[in-house]
Amino acid sequence: MISRKNNPTSAGGENPAAPKAPVLPAELHQTTADSGTSLTTNHGLVIADNQNSLKAGGRGPTLLEDFVLREKITHFDHERIPERIVHARGSGAHGYFQVYEPLGDITKAAFLNDPKVKTEVFARFSTVAGGAGSGDLARDVRGFAVKFYTSEGNYDLIGNNIPVFFIQDAIKFPDLVHAVKMEPDRGFPQAASAHDTFWDFATLTPESMHMLMWIMSDRAIPRSLRMIEGFGVHTFRLIDASGTARFVKFHWRPTIGAASVLWDEAVKINGADPDFHRRDLWEAIDQGNFPEWELALQVFDQATADSLDFDVLDATKLIPEEIIPLRVVGKMVLNRNPDNFFAETEQVAFLPTNLVPGIDFSNDPLLQGRLFSYQDTQLSRLGGPNFHQIPINAPRCPMHNFQRDGLRQMQVPKGRVNYEPNSLDGGAPRENPSRGFTSHAEPMEGSKVRQRSATFADHYSQARLFFRSMTLPEQTHIVGAFAFELGKVETHAIRQRMLGHLALIDTSLHDQVADALGLKGHTDEIAPALPPRDLAPSPALSLIGKAVKTFAGRKVGVLVTDGFDPSLLTALRSTAKTAKAGLVVIAPKVGGVQDAEGKHVPADFALSAASSVFFDAVVILATSPAATDLATQAAAVDWVANAFAHLKVIGHTAGAQPLLDRGGVRAGAGIVALTERKSVDTFFEAAKKGRIWDREPSLRRPG
Repeated sequence: MISRKNNPTSAGGENPAAPKAPVLPAELHQTTADSGTSLTTNHGLVIADNQNSLKAGGRGPTLLEDFVLREKITHFDHERIPERIVHARGSGAHGYFQVYEPLGDITKAAFLNDPKVKTEVFARFSTVAGGAGSGDLARDVRGFAVKFYTSEGNYDLIGNNIPVFFIQDAIKFPDLVHAVKMEPDRGFPQAASAHDTFWDFATLTPESMHMLMWIMSDRAIPRSLRMIEGFGVHTFRLIDASGTARFVKFHWRPTIGAASVLWDEAVKINGADPDFHRRDLWEAIDQGNFPEWELALQVFDQATADSLDFDVLDATKLIPEEIIPLRVVGKMVLNRNPDNFFAETEQVAFLPTNLVPGIDFSNDPLLQGRLFSYQDTQLSRLGGPNFHQIPINAPRCPMHNFQRDGLRQMQVPKGRVNYEPNSLDGGAPRENPSRGFTSHAEPMEGSKVRQRSATFADHYSQARLFFRSMTLPEQTHIVGAFAFELGKVETHAIRQRMLGHLALIDTSLHDQVADALGLKGHTDEIAPALPPRDLAPSPALSLIGKAVKTFAGRKVGVLVTDGFDPSLLTALRSTAKTAKAGLVVIAPKVGGVQDAEGKHVPADFALSAASSVFFDAVVILATSPAATDLATQAAAVDWVANAFAHLKVIGHTAGAQPLLDRGGVRAGAGIVALTERKSVDTFFEAAKKGRIWDREPSLRRPG
């Protein structure tokens, strides 16, 4: 049973002080009295509470009898056919997962207890808000879903690249997605949160504040799908062979490190190649550079859960790694591209209800609603109840039951018996108490209520924690993102309301955003349900602070001209291969160039088709006459200017100086003169450190 030391609510009872209405500032909680029109079900029944699902106690499981939740979620699940309503834009790949050592001390799940077994997996990465035809570099959450085809049945771990979410209760999910999607009267903007309906919803939903900090951070514009972290978001349970239950948070960590792009870079990539992430993942696997992630767990018991200053059932909260360190337990390798995008990536169906013995749910009300919603939405999207027979969804272990017929039935069940119990077929399948899945026997009691536990009421402290855990460049990017998004909002009252929330999160953040918007003195005063607290920063939340010093998995673009020194290109190729990085040769024209020895050097791309935004670092191997000519060409000047503005390491020969000057490149850190082999090593050592953040303040400011 989950209990709280400082706030005695549990699945078995209510806290008398718990709010009976949603945890919202009073001035933002719109009631039917304000509008004069009552909210009803599709059948006309007036709804008393549209903010909370019906639970067995304030922190108990969601009840199946909640017809308001089921009607709302069911209608939402069936709004789009056949494209996914959310996560429509996705990329997938096959691979395997292998545990490092048996985890019998925390779970009886078979695939987590045999280091010799490579469990087949299919992973799908996706944006959330945009349609299937939208661009890859939208500012958005990235879905991170993995289907494990285990010996005990399919297990689906469905999460995101951000460890928290916008809402606490699944009954609000249709409202969230309606708000962030294209506005219904005009059909735009596509794949963007920078518009009035989203920010109207968000500013009236204080529980979204922590997630807003993440979505305005660099996490929302990743460099590659191979360079994102993954999180299970919810708190789950692990069950060992003795029946002992422990809580768990799931984490995926890319072995080549996580990385992002700059906003200006994201906009230009989307324009030049809207399939950038999809292409990057496909090409990496196709070339044998298999993406890898390690699976890590935060495992903790009831006593630890009770000691935390937030509720582990609240999906808008995370557990800092400094409080509960990660336990790295295994590795996932993606080593095969799909044979057919539609049959596999598009038709794969992930269900949080796909569990194996040894893993179980918690009473997280957002998770509880997902348990119903995912199964329901597949019925429309994949044409009926037999979607599990599609090869990408079919388990790799034996499957036997008495479910029959239905749309898209592809099997031909034999025999007279299609029910259980029966006495007519001794060979028919039977339940197996010793091997079968059993739910954790958590005591449950409590009144049927629609309410949030008071332990869910702190909406600002972790948002403050996140901002104050960022490095200065990351904080600057968050300020810029808020300024851009709110600058797109037309309704002044919404901007004022958001500034009020930012003032509660961090004064410096508020002041910088208000200044960038030109709205000093236009801040609403927000009364929080609980005053925000100062929490210890968590350096593990910063991408820049924990960046891996590597160029593995990255790509360098080398611009060559007639007469360049071929020995430098040879050295660059060799060092890139050693660094496990890619190298692309770019020439003014796709036909290639002649090097200093008179040999023809083919180009991978023409300059006009290979913007520097596609590369993590760039090199210019040019003679002075050629560079002087390139300095008169807009594409070449932009190529160099963008690389410098996007803080990339730039290697160059002496002859390239006219082009560097025209592109505004100034000498300093990350500008490496290439003369001989040793200088090539210097270039790659600089590139391993990533972007030159010290260059940024002199180039741009928020807003």
